[in-house]
Amino acid sequence: MLSVRHDGASIPEVVGKYLGSGFKNFMRAFSVVVLILVGVVFITTPANLLASLTPKSLDAKFWVWVIFGYYLLATLLPIDKLIGKIYPIFGICLLIMAVGVSGGIIFGGYKIPEITLANLHPKNLPIWPLMFISIACGAISGFHSTQSPLMARCITTEKQGRAIFYGSMIAEGVVALIWAAAAMAFFGSTGELNAQMTANGGQGWVVSTISNTLLGKFGGALAILGVVACPVTSGDTAFRSARLTIADFLNFKQGPIKNRLAVTLPLFAIGFILTRIDFNILWRYFAWSNQTLAMIVLWASAMYLALRKQIHWIATVPATFMTAVSITYILVAPEGFKLSYSISYPVGIAVAIGALAVFLTAVNKKMQAKNTGVNS
Repeated sequence: MLSVRHDGASIPEVVGKYLGSGFKNFMRAFSVVVLILVGVVFITTPANLLASLTPKSLDAKFWVWVIFGYYLLATLLPIDKLIGKIYPIFGICLLIMAVGVSGGIIFGGYKIPEITLANLHPKNLPIWPLMFISIACGAISGFHSTQSPLMARCITTEKQGRAIFYGSMIAEGVVALIWAAAAMAFFGSTGELNAQMTANGGQGWVVSTISNTLLGKFGGALAILGVVACPVTSGDTAFRSARLTIADFLNFKQGPIKNRLAVTLPLFAIGFILTRIDFNILWRYFAWSNQTLAMIVLWASAMYLALRKQIHWIATVPATFMTAVSITYILVAPEGFKLSYSISYPVGIAVAIGALAVFLTAVNKKMQAKNTGVNS
């Protein structure tokens, strides 16, 4: 809604308005990095799922190239020429999948294990902060804030915002819970689920097995297409958003196709290089950068609310929490600074408290300047 109220501005521009030019410039680079990572990590899984539906001659490598080709077209073409036409089909498959899988669990006699307070994180890793990075997209997603301007530029009235933005988040949460329930009903625990994924080729095998078991071959195929829709519709808009963010920063008009190609081709060259990196490592960097982006957008949202004398704590509290999560994780993670927990924990919490203090001080100064009529 911030993007809607600022004429469809991209997220770096919105953040810059409320947190300053330094954060705006940082977000311009950081958000593009996140978007490229999203596009890359959401190629392998849908390719494997599509390969499970087609003859062996059309293997995962074939579908990787098909998805890359689709991403390229979706990035270049106007949004109503390809994305606007194919998304209703994806939406139908997604609804069939959600209803079918949830119905199969309920009427198939499957039992979902009771929730326990035990640490169920794989390899007995600590819950803090790893759990809050592992559930990156499901809990809170900075990536989604980069997608909002695409919709902000399309809606005709602010009244549509609740259904489009809030409604889509509720729908995604329901879909996530359905698959969490299905996975637990089938495999009984996160440990067994992880063991089966490791032994049989990852998430794609889990999705295919559950779908085909609950819904049969035809229904299972529709369910798998519904699951494919989730990462594919993230990847295509990720590259598109990256192009638009770069174009906004450079003030580079995107009307002529040659201008779009000038931005798009380097993005895809970088994306292709990143596909050579181990997926698990790439996913961890994406998960951390996703949460860090969410943290910054929360601080911008908190400032927006504070300046309008509204209850900013609804954004300030999660912003402070996610600051502690992001800082602690990058300090302790093997792909980060590899520091000990005894150092990372207190430093992460101290940075979060410091960020809160800086924010409250900045709000106080801005409000005083506003009250005295001084342009802050």
